Amino acid sequence: MNPEVTAFFDDATNTISYVVKDPQGTSCAIIDSVLDFDYSSGRTDTKSADAVIAHVQKEGLTVEWLLESHVHADHLSAAPYIQERVGGKIGIGDRIKIVQDTFGKVFNEGTEFQRDGSQFDQLFQEGDSFHIGQLRGDVLHTPGHTPACLTYVIGDAAFVGDTLFMPDFGTARCDFPGGSSETLYNSIQKILALPDETRIFVGHDYKAPGRDEYAWETTVGEQKAANIHVGAGKDKNTFVEMRDTRDATLAMPKLIIPSLQVNMRAGQMPEPDEQGDVFLKVPVNKL
Repeated sequence: MNPEVTAFFDDATNTISYVVKDPQGTSCAIIDSVLDFDYSSGRTDTKSADAVIAHVQKEGLTVEWLLESHVHADHLSAAPYIQERVGGKIGIGDRIKIVQDTFGKVFNEGTEFQRDGSQFDQLFQEGDSFHIGQLRGDVLHTPGHTPACLTYVIGDAAFVGDTLFMPDFGTARCDFPGGSSETLYNSIQKILALPDETRIFVGHDYKAPGRDEYAWETTVGEQKAANIHVGAGKDKNTFVEMRDTRDATLAMPKLIIPSLQVNMRAGQMPEPDEQGDVFLKVPVNKL
């Protein structure tokens, strides 16, 4: 069985969230949801998440999973907000523990911040499987962008997060703590080993030069043939040199500081103070 996929594009962060439905029932999963955040005012909004919830309710769907491809550095997850309204278990890769340990130190979180992944309902490992109704999903561990990146292979569709972009845009950066261009190359080969007709759904799109429209669906065959970074048989050494050189020129994502603090907590804000106010930290010269 192959899933029915509905995409939601967030203009502010160029993120694509997905509702993935069992074609023979009403069960679904939501992948990589977005909580809107205005950094200049420190205010959150739920417009993006509400659009997903409205779709789920209109179609009479049952949310079984709220899946995160990794700890995002460019947007905040809306998983807890969606869970409160329509249910679902929040899942991520079990290497989240490494990410929590790394950024727990960066943000000086102290011992009260649990670094065991317990904020999430499910920690997935390579080779795990899960179900969306009668539809089976399989887990590939595809690190390199971050240590905890996963690809969810659901029927004929692979949800690759930030590992791969559209063929004309290339691949993910690898310069965050715990990232590795060599590891990313190996992970991409796992994805490209899937059948050529496998649909690939990417986590972001930025419109490559010369392309007028946003896009987020491609295939393994198209990636193998045309991805500008890894397609047409490009070898690992060529990729690593290109990726490392390119990454050295990139600025940090605009929302990396709030995103990491929230997303490593499964989308929850840090604990409020005695007055009920919530604060995010800004580490100086740490990223």
